[in-house]
Order: sequence, then C-alpha cells, then structure tokens
Amino acid sequence: MESREIPQFRYIVRIAGTDIDGKMKLVWGLASIKGIGYSTALAVARILGLNPEMLIGYLTEEQVSKIESVIQDLTKLGLPSWMYNRRNDIESGVNLHLIGSDLLLYARRDIEREIKIGSWRGARHKLGYKVRGQRTRTTGRLGMTVGVRKKRTGQPQKQEKTSK
Repeated sequence: MESREIPQFRYIVRIAGTDIDGKMKLVWGLASIKGIGYSTALAVARILGLNPEMLIGYLTEEQVSKIESVIQDLTKLGLPSWMYNRRNDIESGVNLHLIGSDLLLYARRDIEREIKIGSWRGARHKLGYKVRGQRTRTTGRLGMTVGVRKKRTGQPQKQEKTSK
C-alpha cells in the first residue's frame, strides 16, 4: 500500500504578496488578492486543475508557486480579453492584467495624467469632487453635515387684540 502524505495545514498562506487566511476556500482566497476577482480566480483554479472548493491552508509549496507564476502573467493563459483589468493600455496598447501594488500605481498614474492634460475628469479629481456624474448636492460632503434647521420652539407670544 502506498501512503499518501497529507500536506500540513497552514493558517496563513502568502500568495503574490498577500497574506490569505488558510481557512478560506481556494477561489475566495485568490479573489482577496487585489486585482483578482472571483471569475479570474476560478479560471486560475481550473487551468491548474485544482479543486476550487479546497481550503487554501492545504496547498503545498509547489501548488502555491504554480499559482503565483500563473497569476503574474495571466495574459499568456488565453483568457478572453474582457477578463483583463487593463485592456488596451494607453502607453503600450496591449492587454494587461495587473495585481497588487502595480494596479494601484497604474491607477494613480492615470489620474495624474488626467490632471496634467486638464480634462474634465482631471479637474474633478483635482478638486476632490465626484468624477462619474454622481449627485453632489446632498452626498459626498466632508466635515459637518448641513441639514434642515428647525425653528425654535418657544412659548407662543400672545397677541393683543385691538378693538374699535
């Protein structure tokens, strides 16, 4: 009889620079990485032949390294272009899928470019207003809220009647 070695359970697994709780299922754990959503995580699990329902804590070091290598370059997997989070990059013109701090850096760079060229979106970003057409009359306020003030409710004044 061949004895299969059961992998040691780990309570925290580090994948792509993110600490993931070992008690989470594989798909939801991968989705907790910034830039990876549920659909992308499910695609990664299926491509690697892993059970999406398994707990992340039972992954071996070899499986973790495979997941990291796949996540680092998702464009080589042959996923449809609508699954990428940066299609037709402005600088390079190619489809990219960014994760982690790269995603944040690119987003910040896009905002700075909008501000620099003086577009409407850039002006809204610069002033700290809402950018995508939301209402600003009542929401998005900072500081003390401005509400409706009630009139002072004191003793009603008696009015003298004048008789003729």
